Amino acid sequence: MRSERPLPLRQRTFVPHWSNVFGILAFACVVVLLVTGVILMVFYDPSSDSTVYHGSYGPLNGAEVSKAYASTLRISVDLPGGLLVRQAHHWAALLLPAAIMMQLLVTFFTGAFRKPHRFRWLLLFGLFVTALLGGWSGYALPDDSLSGTGLRIFEGIMLGLPVIGTWASALVFGDAFPGRVLEFLYPVHVWVTGALLVGLIALWLRSAIKERPLRRRGKPVGEVALLPTAAVRAAGLFALSVGVIMVMAGTMTISPIWLYGPASTGDASAGSQPDWYTGFLDGALRLVPPGWEITWLGRTWTLAVIAPLAVISTFMLIVALYPFLEQRFTKDRLDHDLLDRPRDVPVRTGIGVAGMIFYGVLWAAASADIMATEFGLGLNQILTVLQVILITGPVLGFGVTWSLCRWLQRQDAELAEHGRPTGVIVRLPSGGYVEDHFPPPPAIESARPKLALGHHPKGV
Repeated sequence: MRSERPLPLRQRTFVPHWSNVFGILAFACVVVLLVTGVILMVFYDPSSDSTVYHGSYGPLNGAEVSKAYASTLRISVDLPGGLLVRQAHHWAALLLPAAIMMQLLVTFFTGAFRKPHRFRWLLLFGLFVTALLGGWSGYALPDDSLSGTGLRIFEGIMLGLPVIGTWASALVFGDAFPGRVLEFLYPVHVWVTGALLVGLIALWLRSAIKERPLRRRGKPVGEVALLPTAAVRAAGLFALSVGVIMVMAGTMTISPIWLYGPASTGDASAGSQPDWYTGFLDGALRLVPPGWEITWLGRTWTLAVIAPLAVISTFMLIVALYPFLEQRFTKDRLDHDLLDRPRDVPVRTGIGVAGMIFYGVLWAAASADIMATEFGLGLNQILTVLQVILITGPVLGFGVTWSLCRWLQRQDAELAEHGRPTGVIVRLPSGGYVEDHFPPPPAIESARPKLALGHHPKGV
């Protein structure tokens, strides 16, 4: 049975939920990024050419630096409000992937990706990948010592690719490291990422308007009109999100390039870490056992690079295509406008928890050296433990989650049949005694037929 035609916007209603904050926060981050990015474009010079810095920051006055570093330092130190704009841009870039990731998790665990809403899942995943691309490409633009270390690692990964490694490195860097990499990354960060963010958000909004809105189980509580009530609330939360980002930018220092100094091909920052959203990529490289190489067709194939890239690519592909994979395995081709409770779909919920554990282990591995230093542990021991957890953790997580969901289903079945105990004992006309019960909650009442018969959604 296909979904009915969606109502006009003025006739639609909306049920506020705590998870709505993630979408609004992501939109606020995008707006801050675009506005601050336009301002920074005016003063930033994306050039690797050398120049002598003459500015108000004394320790580097007279030092030979790149034009990119000099312009970023002038924005931070000499331009009124420049540091506020730059830090707002950086904080928004850090918050955007987190907001999108949380929205992906909410969409996944509630089944909001099912037909006919699969296109919105792809758009949301595309926004996440675009946020990673924008953060990574912008990370190197200040051309400070920390970003230079990150670029050196990236160059090593590219050179480790069999057959195409040297060609790919020459394409990006243009010459011996660091080459003209800033001139390559600047248009990627500004034009490619900016166009993708605007285009994907526009498509997502168009899809949300054209498709029938999703509903939650049970009687709607606190239902309000979409226009103007829900729209005004969303605007207020948007303004609050922007305000929080600006407060963070004005009070919390981030990326102090004047302390890091300019990038140098012969220097590397000790204990340097990537921005949090790319940590899982770095962690995948660290978890590969040493000496993973094979010789084939007269070439040395470095599995230390190929294996993590293959694993990460497969993981990301599964996430992107999961709505289609679930439909194929469950053979469920119906339209769904009613959101699921995670406990009602134990297999899907278990898969989600397994994926979170897998990602979390990779992310933690990126800071294995910091953990070893702070806790006085051996680096190799930490990596060994994480390697074991990477394999066993998702399996255990799936099993525990599946069992917990089934236990909660049995509890719901009892509530659907008997209601919730009140603690009040009632005497029957026959002389017996029974405990009085409240009616079951709305979400359980709406699922009474399935729970009473012991049926659950097909396949998941």
